[in-house]
Amino acid sequence: MRHTLPIAPQFYVTAPQPCPYLEDRMERKLFTALQGEAAQRLNDGLSKQGFRRSQNVLYRPSCADCAACLSARISVENFSPSKSQKRTWKRNEGLERRATSPWATDEQYELFREYLESRHASGGMADMDAFEFAAMVEETPIRTRVVEYTDRDTGELVAVCLTDVLDDGVSMVYSFFTPNRPRDSIGTYIILDHIQIARDAGLPHVYLGYWVPGSAKMGYKAAFSGLELYVNGDWEKMRDPADYEARRHPLSNDPIAEQVADISLPDGRPLRPSR
Repeated sequence: MRHTLPIAPQFYVTAPQPCPYLEDRMERKLFTALQGEAAQRLNDGLSKQGFRRSQNVLYRPSCADCAACLSARISVENFSPSKSQKRTWKRNEGLERRATSPWATDEQYELFREYLESRHASGGMADMDAFEFAAMVEETPIRTRVVEYTDRDTGELVAVCLTDVLDDGVSMVYSFFTPNRPRDSIGTYIILDHIQIARDAGLPHVYLGYWVPGSAKMGYKAAFSGLELYVNGDWEKMRDPADYEARRHPLSNDPIAEQVADISLPDGRPLRPSR
């Protein structure tokens, strides 16, 4: 199914498939290609409108039954670590960060496989081979870094995050880490460190992907202060999580054509034709 407009880019919708976050739900995604000289500006512009990148595609949930998936980001200025997060930071002070160009390695892939087998053995990435992993890391037309975390004493690769650099923040595209240190809360540490990366670079936001009310998989994101959600075309400070339950209602989503028409191009022009 394709929705075209007289102005590029073109947007498409995936076929319905089982939702990975909420039981008895079907998901669809609205997506567009990310390519050419304008790729970086398109990624910057659509990320501010709730889109996420996967290789050379930008997508946003566009389900017929609900609008529960909300793009989430942390305001660096408004973030203050909790006592638990301070302990997590201290527990991982022996890790060393290294940011490199997007290039996949065998060591990364081995860690990726360990992570999937421990956390997501039946997920959509479970069958990803080394070539597909390399494509996920390397096929990007925009500013991307691979952020590695190694044990300073042993040299062991402990965690990896594929990170996009946007004009208003850093976007954590995908992260994975060793399952052998469950007490260290390494996933939380990676987010905390990306807040520091953004702060050091003078960037105001850390984009986390989607938060879904009612999904235990996404509950950890609500633990970060300064969290903002993209709701009805604007970013707002997160309220009580229960306030967002209504977005799971079947009538809470706009038709696809209206969603596309309300998207703004990187130069600020709306896709909706003038009347």
